[in-house]
Amino acid sequence: MSVHPELTETNVRLPPCAFDALAAVMARQGTSRDATVRRLLAEHVERQEQEYPEDRLTHISTVLRYPPPPRWRKDPRQDRPLRLRASPDLLQRARAASLVLPGQYQRAFHDYQSRVLTDAVVTAIAVAEPFTDDFLDGLLPLLRHRTARNLWKLATAALCTGPETELLDAAARVRAATAWTSEAVLSADGDRLLAVATALEEDVAWHSSARFQVAANIARDRLTGPQAEANERLLYEEGEAWELLHQDTLHADEEHRAHLRRGTTSYDWSGRGGTAVWRAERQVSLHDFEDWLTGRIQTDTDEYRLHPPGWVLSRPPSWHAIAPAPTHTGRLPQPYAAWTDEGRALAFPYRNRLAVWPLQHRPGPPSFEPVPGAEALLAAATDLKPEQVLGYIEALLVDWNHQFDAEDDPDLRLALDIPVGPAYDFGLISAEERQRAMAEARAATLHDMDEIIDLLTDDGCDEEDLQYLRQARGSVRQFKDEATRLDARIGARFQVHKATWTWPGLSVTGEFLAGTSTDLVQWLAPVAHARSSLIAQQSMQQAWSHAFDRFAPRTRSSRRHV
Repeated sequence: MSVHPELTETNVRLPPCAFDALAAVMARQGTSRDATVRRLLAEHVERQEQEYPEDRLTHISTVLRYPPPPRWRKDPRQDRPLRLRASPDLLQRARAASLVLPGQYQRAFHDYQSRVLTDAVVTAIAVAEPFTDDFLDGLLPLLRHRTARNLWKLATAALCTGPETELLDAAARVRAATAWTSEAVLSADGDRLLAVATALEEDVAWHSSARFQVAANIARDRLTGPQAEANERLLYEEGEAWELLHQDTLHADEEHRAHLRRGTTSYDWSGRGGTAVWRAERQVSLHDFEDWLTGRIQTDTDEYRLHPPGWVLSRPPSWHAIAPAPTHTGRLPQPYAAWTDEGRALAFPYRNRLAVWPLQHRPGPPSFEPVPGAEALLAAATDLKPEQVLGYIEALLVDWNHQFDAEDDPDLRLALDIPVGPAYDFGLISAEERQRAMAEARAATLHDMDEIIDLLTDDGCDEEDLQYLRQARGSVRQFKDEATRLDARIGARFQVHKATWTWPGLSVTGEFLAGTSTDLVQWLAPVAHARSSLIAQQSMQQAWSHAFDRFAPRTRSSRRHV
């Protein structure tokens, strides 16, 4: 909400002791709260921007996520909101200069959410007027960014799960095998393994209140008392002592691990570890996909297997992605900018610049031009965020007819299922096929309803409630509401089976090149994107399940914890 033509209003949440420090600064300078916060923030951002990124400062409360968010919705908050009014440029610069831990994002599930503006404001206040409370007392208040990330890295090591340990140990063996060779040449598999391990540690770590608790425990051990400054340097310098500390933490014995994990529960987080490994593999695969699109990776065929989830992408031989040098303002140069603005090509982030796709060769400068008629393929991508465009291109190239290998996950359905209604309207199926699919979907839904009734019966549910549930089988919404009322866990599992038809054709781009009608291509492109996004989510969920089944204790209570 704009409160002034030059100012934007937002809110940050700070510990109460930070408000006391802010009040002291206001009294000392005789300025209003708004003016004081803006001045402190502007001075802080200017200092941060002049420092090497690893030397920028963060407050310990940011690293430890203190005060913690309420565990339950009705629990009281320990922090307080502070209204922040500043120019959009200052807010953007503050975010860019603040600490983001691996796996954190500005908009994410609360465990994974970064608090960059909060970090900027609380650090700015602490520099001007140090503050503390019962929790913060004794801790080094200001840390350099590299120190903060390595403190977090120790916390991730202390609470490392089976899937993560397995990956990191394999990467350590690869590094050890090549450490003493004069020309360390890795195999493609070894190179990829190291890339995935790096992504896991530096980009996609999983978060939970337990990891922040462990980080606080390590901070109490390392960043308090007479050795605090020396330990801060140890974390920052990343020398041999740091490597030994990290390995000792990663492979701690039971007694030391229990000490590091004090204050946490015994829950095994293997599921989140499995999905973090999945995200690391997915990130590396997408980076390779970008290189394949731009020709940085050369292959013998125009096919590329992207795992996870494991499908094959088919690229038209004459289509290319080009990453031109940006202008001095960081924007796409002409004519590429005009092509993307006109919807004739898509731009996606690539190696600190933007790449443009799909283009084909043409005589004369700039040597490329948009693929004629590609607007039909690209129309649905108009409202996508830049970071979503690559996934859309991926969906257009998926070969839905590919016969997958035995090593592919048999539980994951890599198929393009489309609703029978539009399939019938486009003349792809007959009225009889549509009716048959609808009947099969209804039968599958009723079968799942009966299974839920059986489960509730086995759990000793009241017979009167069960009878009401049987009568509710005629209404999907009524049945789900009643089943959820009787057992929220069982009710949440119920999903309606939709009547679909499996697309038997080529990739969306293949259909475009084959001369399929423009209306069908325009409809098929967003459907393929939505379906591929769902399959990717299902693949990540299966990574959770497989990791949990393989590594976590098999107890009913832990299986319910997602």
